[in-house]
Amino acid sequence: MWELRSLRRYQVITDLSVAGVFGALMLAVELSTRVWPVDAVSAVLLVMAMSAALAVRRLQPGVALALAWVGAVLQMVFGRQPSPTDVAIFAVLYTAAAYGTRRVFWAGFASSLVGAVVIAVYLVVLGRGQEELLQPSVLFSIVAILLAAAFALVLAWVTGALARTAMRAAATSRAQRLAEAETIAEQERVRIARDMHDVVAHSLAVVIAQADGARYAAATDPQAATTALATISSTARAALTDVRQLLTQLRHSQADGPQPTLADLDTLYAQVRAAGVALTVDIDPAPPGEPPAAIQLAVFRILQEALTNALRHGTDRRVDVHLGWLPDRVELSVRNARGETAAVPSAPGGHGLIGMRERAQLVGGTFTAGVDGPWFVVRATMPIGVPA
Repeated sequence: MWELRSLRRYQVITDLSVAGVFGALMLAVELSTRVWPVDAVSAVLLVMAMSAALAVRRLQPGVALALAWVGAVLQMVFGRQPSPTDVAIFAVLYTAAAYGTRRVFWAGFASSLVGAVVIAVYLVVLGRGQEELLQPSVLFSIVAILLAAAFALVLAWVTGALARTAMRAAATSRAQRLAEAETIAEQERVRIARDMHDVVAHSLAVVIAQADGARYAAATDPQAATTALATISSTARAALTDVRQLLTQLRHSQADGPQPTLADLDTLYAQVRAAGVALTVDIDPAPPGEPPAAIQLAVFRILQEALTNALRHGTDRRVDVHLGWLPDRVELSVRNARGETAAVPSAPGGHGLIGMRERAQLVGGTFTAGVDGPWFVVRATMPIGVPA
């Protein structure tokens, strides 16, 4: 309840300046109609209490509320009439509702109600005898003053409560926008990382396979080495183009550039075959039309990663690819012979299987991968809806 709020320097300076000016003006007003020494002392104490409450109203609303009550009690103890100095009470009630803790918030509400009762009783009782207090007109005055004081004090508190609600709504909105921006940025980073992995992993696997093959074949067949180097060159150039495109998107937050389609599968198959893989491709049935671009991209990337895994991990270079373009879905499977000592693709810590699963899930499909006897099989099913 008594913790200090965090304020900026200009806010603290503003509050202290306002309180100082208020105190100087009110002290001049109060002393202009008072006679020394008791009245003057009470005026100084009242102005000091109210000015202090005004100075700390935003820094510590609970202390400001307590100081306002101290000033009110001093005013009643010395029998003083209401004065312009009491205006500080409305500012204190406002800040108690707007900036105070939960306890200060409700303490401000209680203070506005109790203060209204105290004001009504004090103003009517002050200067009247006991017999006068029993008159109906006096009771009516108490009720009238009570309603007027309650309206004024509660209005100040309600205004602060509305400001509190508006500030909290604005803070919630800012937090929500920040969370949404972070989520979008994270999704974009994951997408680019997934594309980068697909491009780099596949290209490097082809380059490594070609380099190893050229090294072994160079002694007996120089032409094989030349062919391998040409494949390495074309694969590296294509990968460099894709990486530059992805880095441009990452740096400048640009929209997606050209993405692979089904037409690029023949190039992919050629790269894999050139790396020494005995690749068999079966497409049955064929696409009934032009599948959605998202499906084409998912099929290409899943095949690219699956063939890369087969190239890197398979001991037997036999790989079978099957694509079935049904009216409502596409079924994809890639099967490569593992051999007895072959490693399972994408061991813990890898990203290949994770990326393929994400590709399938992003378009509403399913993905499985695992050992099936001497084979390692990747399967994906993705809905295509009505062909475009």
